Amino acid sequence: MADQVPQTYANHRRFDPLYHIVGFGLLLVALVLSIVHMVRQPGLTPAWELVATISMLITFLLFRGYALRNQDRLIRLEETLRMERLLVEPLRSRIPELSVKQLIALRFSSDEELPSLLERTLAEGLDQVAIKKGIRNWRPDTFRV
Repeated sequence: MADQVPQTYANHRRFDPLYHIVGFGLLLVALVLSIVHMVRQPGLTPAWELVATISMLITFLLFRGYALRNQDRLIRLEETLRMERLLVEPLRSRIPELSVKQLIALRFSSDEELPSLLERTLAEGLDQVAIKKGIRNWRPDTFRV
């Protein structure tokens, strides 16, 4: 879309209101209400209500974690292939030295600045925040979870 704001370090984090506010908010309200119910009317039914609510909250958080971990694996593969295609040999053989977090951060760098940023990352041991802040020509990632 032409009217979208270009992605940068300042706005690259993904916020999904349906997940972060509605879904998580409803589960927190359900947890508070089930705790109140358990305290006011102790018994087997309120206890199971609390257990079910905690179970739903755990499942909700785990599903998000599974999606993010799967996404990280795909990014690692995608960026390794991209680097193998773009980099010359001394740098290409150093790709395995990068951590997953470094690879994930480097995905935002343009093809032109990737070699120099990769050299700097390896030489200085940059973390993902420093890598992202060092990118001058941001390559957006709009497909992330």
